[in-house]
Amino acid sequence: MRQALAIAILLASPLAAQEFFTLRGHGGPIMDLAVSPDGQIASASFDNSVGLWDGTTPRWLEGHRAAVNAVTFGAAGRPISGGDDYAIWFWPGADGGLRIGQHQAKVTDIAWSETAGIVATASWDHSIGLWPLESEAGYAPNPSPDAGQFLKGHRQGVNDVAFSLDGARLYSASVDGTIRLWDVAASAYQRTLVKHGFGINTLIVDETAGWIAYGGQDGGTRIVDRATGAQIADFTLDRRPILSMAYHPDTRQLAVGDGQGYIMVIDTGVLKITRDFRATRQGPIWALAFSPDGQNIHAGGIEDIIYSWPVATMDEHGPMQGGTRSFLEKPETLPNGERQFKRKCSICHTLTEDSARKAGPSLYGVFGRKAGVVRDYAYSDTLKGSKIVWSAETINALFDLGPDHYIPGTKMPMQRIAKQGDRNDLIDFLRSATAETED
Repeated sequence: MRQALAIAILLASPLAAQEFFTLRGHGGPIMDLAVSPDGQIASASFDNSVGLWDGTTPRWLEGHRAAVNAVTFGAAGRPISGGDDYAIWFWPGADGGLRIGQHQAKVTDIAWSETAGIVATASWDHSIGLWPLESEAGYAPNPSPDAGQFLKGHRQGVNDVAFSLDGARLYSASVDGTIRLWDVAASAYQRTLVKHGFGINTLIVDETAGWIAYGGQDGGTRIVDRATGAQIADFTLDRRPILSMAYHPDTRQLAVGDGQGYIMVIDTGVLKITRDFRATRQGPIWALAFSPDGQNIHAGGIEDIIYSWPVATMDEHGPMQGGTRSFLEKPETLPNGERQFKRKCSICHTLTEDSARKAGPSLYGVFGRKAGVVRDYAYSDTLKGSKIVWSAETINALFDLGPDHYIPGTKMPMQRIAKQGDRNDLIDFLRSATAETED
């Protein structure tokens, strides 16, 4: 009954195939997208949240304490997510989530094998985590979420993982420039399939067709033989880096997103580029996912908006039109204090009375305010109990030392402003821009 209702909502909404649409509500850039078999979209964002979309209405999944980098649909069609807080969360229902694992550095990708009942996670701690997850409602969290099996051997961070169809093998792509194959049951390295020479950011495996596609930091976009690693095709263009890929097996379409805002679509049946679309005039394409029928490609990047284009008519709808993000404005057009705010603060904070689902609280009225008291923001325990009162002196110390030293344990990312003059200009701008006004 629930699945039938979800499909009915989908067909009645702007998410129907072959239509252009957008989804709005996040407070930060879109880092990853996943699509369930019935067409439901899950989105991971820099605003520390996962959005679960029925039509154009999101349900927010909150629990991460930093940017969410990866999301997929797992057991019983429920989302699994990982982020900059090193944590992996499973979202079994409306009552909240369960932290099922923890790495020692940020989580960059998640894969789920229903056959094996295992979640695999890629992390910049150089390891791959394996976390058992029951496939139906009887899921019970690990007694210790910090205790998982880890596959180790990559010399640098792991960016992407993908299971074999039977869940017995796992493929991984790394900053060290290799794609490796692992035996899941034995938790053991088998062999290296690709040595690229530059970091590999993303991969797709089609075991039925017998190939692996991957994208590199240098812009390399290649398809290689799954068994031998021998090159089958090279689609490298003069754009870098390759940041995202999505694949639709039934139509054999491979979508590739890069750092210069293009989405390239490849027909892997005939090994030909069929679309090369400039999806944004500014910024990268971090997230891609096909609709279940393969007719639409959903995408996300530096904007806080999810876009979906019909693949057949992408050019007719044009690129993302959300406007220039404040932190990308030309610095020479701004006074220095405003420039410092827009480059260092605006991606996480508003100057208005509400926090607008940003990764940090509103700065409205910040001077003289005790840390950790904005009502519409979920603070870390560190700031909830802090005795800091925001002033010129405390804001100066925050950016002089960096949040990781000034307030250890805060969710605020590592951020310093080295020059005293720049800190002074930022403080002067904030004093003016955040002042509470009388009605």
